[in-house]
Amino acid sequence: MLTHTLGFPRIGSRRELKKALEAYWKQELDLSQLLQVGRDLRRRHWLLQHQTGVDLLPVGDFSFYDHMLDLTAMLGAVPERFGWQGETVDPDTRFFMARGVCGQKTAPAMAMNKWFDSNYHYLVPEFWPGQQFRLATTDLFEQLSEVRQAGLAAKPVLVGPMTFLAMGRETDALFDRWEHLPAVLAVYEEILVRLSDRCDWIQLDEPILATDLSGPARAHFHAAYRGLAAAAGPARLLVASYFGALGDNLDLTLSLPVAALHVDLVRAPEQLTPILERVPESLTLSLGLVDGRNVWRTDMDRALAVARQAWAMVGPDRLMLAPSCSLLHVPVDLEHETELDEEIRPWLAFAVQKCRETALLGMALAGRGAAALAESRAACAARQTSRRVRRTSVRQRLAALKPDMYQRSASAPERRRVQQERFRLPPLPTTTIGSFPQTAEIRALRQRYRQGRIGEQDYRAALRHVIGEVIACQEQLGLDVLVHGEAERTDMVEYFAEHLDGFCFTRNGWVQSYGSRCVKPPILFGDVERVRPMTVDWIRYAQSLTERPVKGMLTGPVTLLCWSFVRDDQPRAETCRQLALAVRDEVLDLERAGIGMIQIDEAALREGLPLRRSEWQEYLSWAVDAFRLATAVVRDETQIHSHMCYSEFNEIVPWIARMDADVISIEASRSGMELLRAFEEFAFPNDIGPGIWDIHSPRVPSLPELIELLRRAARVVPPERLWVNPDCGLKTRAWPETLEALQNMVKAAGELRFFLEEK
Repeated sequence: MLTHTLGFPRIGSRRELKKALEAYWKQELDLSQLLQVGRDLRRRHWLLQHQTGVDLLPVGDFSFYDHMLDLTAMLGAVPERFGWQGETVDPDTRFFMARGVCGQKTAPAMAMNKWFDSNYHYLVPEFWPGQQFRLATTDLFEQLSEVRQAGLAAKPVLVGPMTFLAMGRETDALFDRWEHLPAVLAVYEEILVRLSDRCDWIQLDEPILATDLSGPARAHFHAAYRGLAAAAGPARLLVASYFGALGDNLDLTLSLPVAALHVDLVRAPEQLTPILERVPESLTLSLGLVDGRNVWRTDMDRALAVARQAWAMVGPDRLMLAPSCSLLHVPVDLEHETELDEEIRPWLAFAVQKCRETALLGMALAGRGAAALAESRAACAARQTSRRVRRTSVRQRLAALKPDMYQRSASAPERRRVQQERFRLPPLPTTTIGSFPQTAEIRALRQRYRQGRIGEQDYRAALRHVIGEVIACQEQLGLDVLVHGEAERTDMVEYFAEHLDGFCFTRNGWVQSYGSRCVKPPILFGDVERVRPMTVDWIRYAQSLTERPVKGMLTGPVTLLCWSFVRDDQPRAETCRQLALAVRDEVLDLERAGIGMIQIDEAALREGLPLRRSEWQEYLSWAVDAFRLATAVVRDETQIHSHMCYSEFNEIVPWIARMDADVISIEASRSGMELLRAFEEFAFPNDIGPGIWDIHSPRVPSLPELIELLRRAARVVPPERLWVNPDCGLKTRAWPETLEALQNMVKAAGELRFFLEEK
């Protein structure tokens, strides 16, 4: 039995890739130095995996920014606005596509979206009539040479052609992207021919097999793989599905002319029996038994029972063992966590440890590894019996929930009248989403405080000074609704988790969100409870500095859930209700402190949506109820805001309306307001702030561009219910571009107000 991994984290255990990328963009590294960092990281990661005992290593999973961006470049599918010419798509062109900036050149960056239901953002491929495809990069072949020179057994990894097309978007609404399938397949076949005599296995990722396939995808899947299998020649194709069950795609998947199929038995263990009942004798099964999406140690007895069931049906010669999906979604190595809670640390496994677990499964099936198995069993048992996991007070509070706790006392129109009287805002009120730039000075201040070099009083005084500067800046810019800037927060999830019981934290548990942007998810191990206010002092101080309303800024329960490594020993809905009660307590304290606007961000609401439409209603019911539980406690005159970003919302607009937030702000600029299409068909009852500045790019939008986006929004949203704001928080932006973009945004709102008044 071969053991293998589907992918490995790219960023490095100390975020070496992030630091090199940002140094390159600042011209502190040249391209050759950046490329050398990539080579060093790849070699280190291959050796880490090999040393754990994994047999077959992935190559092609590394990217300097995003694997879907690299695939778009490999196929020569560069949108015309980036001005690419030449034989190969160089790194700078790829960064231009992702960031919208290359030297003095600027263009709207490619759209970002969530990779299925994960918190990883991918660059969305664009398709248009007359588009040409050709092999335009050689990275994969060069990286295969690197791993072969290291003497290691590897398999190239590519996102499959069906998933590539399915995860893109048409730039022409009348065009069908599937018309490009023959041309895309021709390039894939060329790639496979070049790989076929250099490796034994080739992995093609087709996670759309765990979704509701579109008609074109279903119709062309088998024929597409018939050509791909022929092109692969002696190399064996492994199709990898993950993130869910094959479901009604099972028969189609088992009929594909490939050598092996990978299935996710962590997310969907129930699918093994029907697979074993129908698997053809020619097909090898790769069993995804180690969780690639979460950090908990594997229950080895449970995993071995599954593996033995498969062994009994198909025999060891037709089995492979692997994590459930790429390990991109977990931190690199637990060994670096020397300060982690000593009781909780043995319960965990990061990427390196998950590779060891995969190898251990193979050893255990061969009758070896008894000591390691005993250690694993002891850790799992300790977690199950720990007194820190369950809290009686939390359980009693959940049991006492009543229906009226989910319901605002007045309707949205009634609340709007009361709130208009209280705030007296102009038409098209301007605001931001929450955070302002986290400068090097702020990070250094936080570091000195954590190291004990400055005391609590000095630290808080310094942060108050920053808050004062942010408030003054917003007043000078002319913003109507202000924020305090969030200088005290490292992250919109980690900060709140640090103030809640039931979480623990890492020092180096970083995972890639997009490009050089990394997040360090907290670990939610037990029942959640708020023991003291989390934000009240900061927001109250900010409000004391101005007559204009300052929004209290909170992270919502669904986002706290989705952007943490969450316990897997109870339903997610139950954990989410615990989080909602903690947020509810903070909302009530903010209102008591005189804060009239409170924003509860639910950036992850769409991300958490199940991949199968049949499961949407169950998830959305408890997710929306969690938001309502957190917010329905306030009086009518208190205005509740929520923010959502970088997901497709059109199909769930009725559920967003059911959240009953007074104001919803959403990402919309990269898509050119495409996200507002649904509002043409659904009478959304509340106010909407479609983002008009793409803050994930350093590019500053021009005044005419912002005016045009606002005009598009005003054609869909009644102007009296339209807000003006960026796409997301400004934490990652620098001050000069922030000031220039916000100046343009305020001017754009003013010009459209004048136009509407004249009209």
